Amino acid sequence: MSNQLQGKKIAILAADGVERVELEQPRDALQQAGAQVQVMSLESGEIQARNHDLEPAGTFPVDRVVAESSVDEFDGLVLPGGTVNPDKLRLDRSAVAFVAEFVGSGKPVAAICHGPWTLVEAGVVAGRTLTSYPSIRTDLRNAGAHVVDQEVVVDGNLISSRSPADLPAFCATVIKQLSPVSTV
Repeated sequence: MSNQLQGKKIAILAADGVERVELEQPRDALQQAGAQVQVMSLESGEIQARNHDLEPAGTFPVDRVVAESSVDEFDGLVLPGGTVNPDKLRLDRSAVAFVAEFVGSGKPVAAICHGPWTLVEAGVVAGRTLTSYPSIRTDLRNAGAHVVDQEVVVDGNLISSRSPADLPAFCATVIKQLSPVSTV
């Protein structure tokens, strides 16, 4: 277990329909790097996870409600995918405002697969370079983003990846972007 993210507090914003592996792997990687991770959602209780969007895959307990949270409390934000999850998030004013404020803060925001849909709704992709699951690339382009087909893309404080197959590179990049810069 590394302590390179010791003292960092990371939010994972998700709703029912989240792709299980896209929440679980980043959460576990961040915790193994020493970060404190909180799952944030639209309501308290639990969120329903899915495998491949269709198969029920258990639940995750919700640590925080987004409407009751502040960007100032966190050092980074992760937006997992699954098609239903970001579709629910982008319909919630508190979630969209939280994402917009987080991107505006300059702190790292990482989105994978369909996660960038919430970035589109927050109005923060124009002029930025991102990748995503192929089916939402038109939405990103229509919102003004430059879309590329790469395993992981970093554009300023935005980190994006295409699919669960990219999770190893995504997790490593998120940890790298959150790590303190060495002064040696």
